[in-house]
Amino acid sequence: MKTHYDFIVLGSGVAGLSFAIKAAEHGSVAIITKRGKAETNTAWAQGGIACVWGKDDTVESHVADTLEAGAGLCDDRAVRTIVSEGPARVRELISWGLQFDEQDVAGGGTEIALGLEGGHSKRRILHFKDTTGRAIEDTLLAAVARSPNIEVLENQMAVDLVTTAKLGLASENRCVGVYVLDESTGEVHTLHGQRVVLATGGCGKVYLYTTNPDIATGDGLAMAWRAGGVVANMEFIQFHPTCLFHPQAKSFLITEAVRGEGGVLVDAQGKPFMEKYHYRQSLAPRDIVARAIDAEMKRTGEKCVYLDITHRPAEFVRAHFPNIYARCLALGIDITKQPIPVVPAAHYQCGGVRTDLDGGTNIRGLFAIGEVACTGLHGANRLASNSLLEALVMAYRASLRVVRDEPVTAGDPHAWTIPDWQSGDAHNLDELVVIYHNWDEIRRLMWDYVGIVRTDKRLQRAAARLRNLQAEIQEFYWNFKVTTDLLELRNLATVAALIVDCALARKESRGLHFTLDYPEIDDRLAHRDTLIRR
Repeated sequence: MKTHYDFIVLGSGVAGLSFAIKAAEHGSVAIITKRGKAETNTAWAQGGIACVWGKDDTVESHVADTLEAGAGLCDDRAVRTIVSEGPARVRELISWGLQFDEQDVAGGGTEIALGLEGGHSKRRILHFKDTTGRAIEDTLLAAVARSPNIEVLENQMAVDLVTTAKLGLASENRCVGVYVLDESTGEVHTLHGQRVVLATGGCGKVYLYTTNPDIATGDGLAMAWRAGGVVANMEFIQFHPTCLFHPQAKSFLITEAVRGEGGVLVDAQGKPFMEKYHYRQSLAPRDIVARAIDAEMKRTGEKCVYLDITHRPAEFVRAHFPNIYARCLALGIDITKQPIPVVPAAHYQCGGVRTDLDGGTNIRGLFAIGEVACTGLHGANRLASNSLLEALVMAYRASLRVVRDEPVTAGDPHAWTIPDWQSGDAHNLDELVVIYHNWDEIRRLMWDYVGIVRTDKRLQRAAARLRNLQAEIQEFYWNFKVTTDLLELRNLATVAALIVDCALARKESRGLHFTLDYPEIDDRLAHRDTLIRR
């Protein structure tokens, strides 16, 4: 395995791949991904990309919708920058080969079809059926394959970042490499590089019920935290309102676009209920819809609510949502004739590694883009389909910044000597049941104590148990050889603790953070991020 690269990218979703394509114009790039290169959060995205595209839409309108959804915590400059730069990045994505859905126009010809989703005042969602994320992933992977300067290393899990502070050097703390576990051999390799980009996605698997794939264990966030990175706003975990409720369905999302095309949330008797909670009814922002569903389920004692789009023509439903239609039909639900049983599930982290508007962190040489980062765009609640837009824009901005501030020069990968990984007297872990038990306990306590509705008592109970679990996991980490399962467990425990600590620090209810102890918004906390440093 090659050990020196000009750029090291952790993650192969939209953020990591689009950064790599740009960086490859200036040097060698390694994309590290702990599973197959196409197994990403991006590939699971259904709805689309929010972007000012239609003739009746404006940057001001998209900015206003984003600020309203963000509940007073968005960074205005970040919102305006990402929204205004979005169309250029989407056009570039199209130039790489992505074909969004189109529609016929009067007088002949076609144009890109724009969808509507919750919280948006205009149709501005560019999409490819209900598998937009997979189309983006395939397009970017094809572009990566055409670059001779990019090497994709699959089934390689990053263990930890290597910084000058960890090496004991009395200089400005900067990132100089990564320790990586080769899952096929169990060996840990050292990758040298002074430009490291975290694009590892989110942490949905920290909760018992999530729309995220199994890879979403918060690895990049946990590594950045251990390296000294500043973490912000992790109390704001977005619960997607509509995850399919079925014993044979695992983490299957029912996209926001179903509501955008007329789907209505109803109770078990088929009665709409969202008018009681928000003027936009079923198209209210996600935090409001998720809490409304939670409240209805608690009020009625039902295990789910229903999303009804049966009033739209069957041909329309099948054409717009072929993946959802096929998946539900395989489970015995014909969504053209029956309402879809749904429940909220953990979906997206609005906080993350604190970055500037170029993806830079407080550690020199370390950048963070995509869901792992907190740029200020999402505030206390992400507006639907803004995440793919943010990933594209921030990847581009980070590529410009890193080349400008960290120019590639001959021989620079050898500037620091990094010691090889030492396993010492560690031996193979022979009691995997302990890892699986702890994993399950973390996810259950997070769901029960740090979910859609919180209290200080529940949060304190979670914090106490997590401290004990972290101590137990750390003992495993030092006494046994590392495995993917152990590393993911370690990262999950770290991220869970960060979520709890941030939630305890915010003494108000805002956006996705709702606590019964402080049920009102405190105006003094507007535009005040929750920042945590080691």
